[in-house]
Amino acid sequence: MISRFFSGGRRDFSSLSEQEVLALAISSEEDDARIYLAYADGLREEYPQSARVFEGMAEEENEHRARLIALHKKRFGDRIPLIRREHVRGYYERKPDWLVRPLGLEKVRAQAAAMEAQAHRFYLKAAQQAQDADTRALLGELALAESGHERTAEALAAEHLTEEARAQEDHTERRQFILTYVQPGLAGLMDGSVSTLAPIFATAFATQDTWTTFLVGLAASIGAGISMGFTEVASDDGVISGRGSPIKRGLATGIMTTVGGLGHALPYLIPHFWTATTVAIIVVFIELWAITWIQNRYMDTPWNRAIFQVVLGGALVFAAGMLIGNA
Repeated sequence: MISRFFSGGRRDFSSLSEQEVLALAISSEEDDARIYLAYADGLREEYPQSARVFEGMAEEENEHRARLIALHKKRFGDRIPLIRREHVRGYYERKPDWLVRPLGLEKVRAQAAAMEAQAHRFYLKAAQQAQDADTRALLGELALAESGHERTAEALAAEHLTEEARAQEDHTERRQFILTYVQPGLAGLMDGSVSTLAPIFATAFATQDTWTTFLVGLAASIGAGISMGFTEVASDDGVISGRGSPIKRGLATGIMTTVGGLGHALPYLIPHFWTATTVAIIVVFIELWAITWIQNRYMDTPWNRAIFQVVLGGALVFAAGMLIGNA
């Protein structure tokens, strides 16, 4: 009684009877089959070939479940005890990643591999604990089957995922990543890095007070981040454009806008004005170079055009800030 209180009502795996172990295996196979089908549903629109792979894996889980039920009927009858993962202390849990949309292709594949590894360890432990020869044999077979699921997945992938199909799905995933994270984040970084140059350096040269300059830069960066984030969320719900979750895009835009502004505001925590200004100018060049690299790397913008756009725009804003500050 006391042990159950401290364990939150969960049972130790070693305390389960063979009937309860079989019941746990049956419910686990059913859950895994449903998860694989959920993966298939989440991937079907953008990655139809990978969806077929997970459908094939769900069929295998259902076959395992049928064999376990047949053994349970043979040994214990038709009534299967209700015992699930959450009832057993230390038993592996499935995080509800399959409920999140859109599903990332590589993340789903990695999660499936982790699921099979966990199931393999469970069947090995269960087989060691079983006393009945038929039960031990079946659990051992299922342990081997789970360890071989990686090969099954590879076989299914070879059947449904041709090189052309895989390349197309990888391209679709990269495009979705760019639309949801890179493009909004780049817009925010450009806005935060460039638009805050004028107020920060105008304040710096007008007051030559590093603390005041820092406060203005902090306010401008956070304010711009909030504004850009909410604007991104409100501008497009992602349903028609396919740009993904507006919350994710808004966070990417808002965070990168704030980071872009803080980059050249933080140096003004240095008390000496010219030292702080020199460091801030160096940071500005680093920010502009980072923007140029991202444009070239992810947006396929030629180096010369990216450098011209970013450097010219940054130089004009910086010059405006200096002229206004020295007026």
